[in-house]
Amino acid sequence: MQRKILVFVLAMLSVGTVLIQPAMGVETIEILCPFTAGSSSDLMSRLIADIAPRYLGQIMVVVNKPGAGGSIAAAEVISSKPGSKLFNISQFFIATTIKTQKVPFSPDDLVPLGSFMEYKDGLMVRGDSPWKTLNDLLDYGRKNPGKLRWAHSGRGITSHMGTLLIFRKAGVETIDVPYKGSPEKLAALLGGHVDVSAMVYGSVRDHVKAGKVRYLTFLSDQRYSDPPDVPCAAELGFSEAAKLVAILGMYAHRDTPEKLKQAFVGAFNKTCADPEFKKGIERLGEELRCGGPESVREAIKKAEEVGIPIIKELGLYVEK
Repeated sequence: MQRKILVFVLAMLSVGTVLIQPAMGVETIEILCPFTAGSSSDLMSRLIADIAPRYLGQIMVVVNKPGAGGSIAAAEVISSKPGSKLFNISQFFIATTIKTQKVPFSPDDLVPLGSFMEYKDGLMVRGDSPWKTLNDLLDYGRKNPGKLRWAHSGRGITSHMGTLLIFRKAGVETIDVPYKGSPEKLAALLGGHVDVSAMVYGSVRDHVKAGKVRYLTFLSDQRYSDPPDVPCAAELGFSEAAKLVAILGMYAHRDTPEKLKQAFVGAFNKTCADPEFKKGIERLGEELRCGGPESVREAIKKAEEVGIPIIKELGLYVEK
């Protein structure tokens, strides 16, 4: 009897293995995250990798490829077999970031599959910092030119542009220090290596709740309900920085077979509607922003209208 049970179990396992074998030419789909482990982008990617396979029928794994504001990850997707790797990034990467670099690819080499969440991105200091408000920080910066050191995750991304806009409008001369991702920026801030950091809320929520760090403003045009007591850039008089709200989405190689593209789109729509995914984004502390390929294209278009004049104003635009 036991032998029959064992044979039955092995048979079922064998059938299960056959069922998850790819019908689309690749065994495992890689989600390339352009920031380090522990960042909001990374945590969201892992949530997708856990839930989307239920609707896609393919195994998904997250691979961290930080560097160049996302261009290293993008280049790998474009040089790989179409459909085997996806890219998790905001619409501003396509709209502006790659226009601040000389890259061996075109934004047209990537196509959007859908969006998932909105970053709560802002400026923070340590919990024991003497600067209680953004104006406190800016007043210090004006009186001490070249003394303020601040961290970001790459030149030309929204947090870098937004922070530069605030400092330049306020007439503050600073030193900016690039890091690979949120964990590295947080360590630098807590360790006193920088005075301020541009950070996404989801990666530091627990530290905010514990009082170890404190936001001075969010780069948005409205306050968030979590945390509720942080002013947005618009109400503090920095309207341009308030327009740089990043929406995180998934992109694929433009030559991905149409059938596979549609499979991705359908699976991601169902993932965004999944209660477990919604709860995961809520726990992360970010804002749910679900949308299909057309809504992402529209977000890219709006980001270009807002962002390209900004990167030209900041001297970040690179002529091709």
